[in-house]
Amino acid sequence: MASSTTAPGPAGPVTTSTALIRRVTEKNRSRLVTLVPLVVLVGLILVVALRQPNFLNITSVRGLLESMAPILLLAIGQMFVILTGGIDLSFAVTASFGTVLLALWIPMMGPGGVLLMLAALALIGFINGYVVAVAQVPSFIVTLGSLGLYTGLGLWVSGASTIRISEGFEALSWLADARVAQLPLVGVLSIALAVIVAVAMWALNRGRSLHAMGLAEPAVLMSGVSTRRLRVLAFTLCSLFAGFAAIALAAAQRSGGPTLADTLQLPAIAAVVIGGTAITGGVGGAIKTLIGALIIVVLRVGLTAMGVDPAYEQIVYGAVIILAVALTIDRSRLRSIK
Repeated sequence: MASSTTAPGPAGPVTTSTALIRRVTEKNRSRLVTLVPLVVLVGLILVVALRQPNFLNITSVRGLLESMAPILLLAIGQMFVILTGGIDLSFAVTASFGTVLLALWIPMMGPGGVLLMLAALALIGFINGYVVAVAQVPSFIVTLGSLGLYTGLGLWVSGASTIRISEGFEALSWLADARVAQLPLVGVLSIALAVIVAVAMWALNRGRSLHAMGLAEPAVLMSGVSTRRLRVLAFTLCSLFAGFAAIALAAAQRSGGPTLADTLQLPAIAAVVIGGTAITGGVGGAIKTLIGALIIVVLRVGLTAMGVDPAYEQIVYGAVIILAVALTIDRSRLRSIK
């Protein structure tokens, strides 16, 4: 009896070793997920530069930043939702709807129309988040409904056609025409926003809570933080950044359209997951998303350089999303795959 209580059992050392191996494996996997996107980006740049020697000149870099800006802004917004473990399927359609609102409101209100559009899109995100958090409806279902709703609204209010912004375009032209060190202002501002978001999420409690919520929501609840408010905040920020993307698109196209941003849905989600943000939530950030967005736009240039028809790009983005999730997903946190 005495020996059974004093002698160490064989399960103790084995359990300790298993836990140690698991921690080391998880640490190595985390380092790999952080480094791989950067290595892929550098590799892609080298490959494209070898195939297209003028790829790194100022004109090409300018075009690359201009095409990256709306993808990066949409991806940063989606990142907030994915960090909480959810997804917003309506963010690209919301951006398209935002360009229609800009085309309708700017001629009447000037810069006031821009602010009103941002407020309207933030309200859309707030409603999505409120339904998900309070009515306990899965984000996939809520935003799938929103996707249909705002697609229809955009087609209705625009008459299913592109609306040219002629009167009052000064409210957006400064963004399309301005340069910083020969680089487009819209690209520089989108990168600056990514850095600001990264710093804010590192410095603010709510930013750290968004990560914690994706990793262990019950623990965040027990610490006294409202997970409902965090979820509503994530969806609101997602739609607000869709509004920023709408501004970039409307300024570049000098028009608004009910499907203007729809084709950016897959590239933006691909930018989030390929940058290293875990689809299960809790792991990721704005700098990772910036790297992911750069990979996507360099990949687009590379596909064009190789003569791939732009119509096939969506196939590549879909394959990239599946591959990135398969390589980065933390299966230990999933009870089952459905």
